[in-house]
Amino acid sequence: MMSETMIQTFNLTKVYDNKRVVDNVNLSIKKGEILGFLGLNGAGKTTTIRMLLGMVTPTSGTSYLQGRKVNASDTSLWNDVGYIVETPYSYPELTVRENLDIVRKLRDINDKTCVDWIINKLKLNDFASKKAKHLSTGNMQRLGLAKAIIHKPKILILDEPTNGLDPKGIIEVRNLLHELANKLGVTILVSSHKLDEIAKISTNIAIIHNGKLIKKLDNCSLEKELKKTLIISGKNIPIMSSILSKAGYEVKMKADNKDENVTIIYIEKEEAIENPEKILTLLVNEGYSPNLFKIEKEDLENYFVRVINNAGGNGE
Repeated sequence: MMSETMIQTFNLTKVYDNKRVVDNVNLSIKKGEILGFLGLNGAGKTTTIRMLLGMVTPTSGTSYLQGRKVNASDTSLWNDVGYIVETPYSYPELTVRENLDIVRKLRDINDKTCVDWIINKLKLNDFASKKAKHLSTGNMQRLGLAKAIIHKPKILILDEPTNGLDPKGIIEVRNLLHELANKLGVTILVSSHKLDEIAKISTNIAIIHNGKLIKKLDNCSLEKELKKTLIISGKNIPIMSSILSKAGYEVKMKADNKDENVTIIYIEKEEAIENPEKILTLLVNEGYSPNLFKIEKEDLENYFVRVINNAGGNGE
């Protein structure tokens, strides 16, 4: 049985002042998936989200939520959707509980216990009676998330949901999103520029640059695309390099990132990455045991920059 497609766009495009801010973006997100929507500031993430939510009318193209075409005048479409777009708004003079009770009423939720449920879920218990204007940036973000989730939506669209959160808060939000997706089948689109965090949250990733979708892949494919390098260091780098070169390995040398006075050998060939024990055995048998021998994986920041550079331009 095929999973139901919950969010879909077809050639979604927005032009401002003759500039294509969003350029023929095609997204497809199935039930229970978490899509990490990545891009530099100004890449087109927020504009895409605003079009998905009916806040901005596309210049061309269409978008669908649960198979229904997005139309700003069709308010029933938003009954199953929760969202944060940029900075979450709250009534500053009202308490956290009062803010959430207003959302409950606006959402026509008769069950008043949902306010306690979401306060507990977002760890806002200690701040329930505090006015919104006195909240920290992180707790304001928690309140925004609480408002987005209070009606238990089937679709959640979040623009930079971990802004202002401390590491503990980020982990809590990550766990919450996983719970919503895995246990309740909520479909989630998360926009961010925090690449490492998005990788931990998402099942799939889409990268937008200069308005164009330049990369779509799942986490397994992402893992394969990250470059891996075998790093070797020891007491006599020139001889170790010579031994490896004679054995047919393409060897490169550079200064260690942590200590520029230390030279390291690095090998990028797939054969070496997949069979590092052969290289280690060779060096040990020749009497040159490495004091550093590890496979280093490209981090997401470098991968992101590489993908963008391959697409052309820096997005500025």
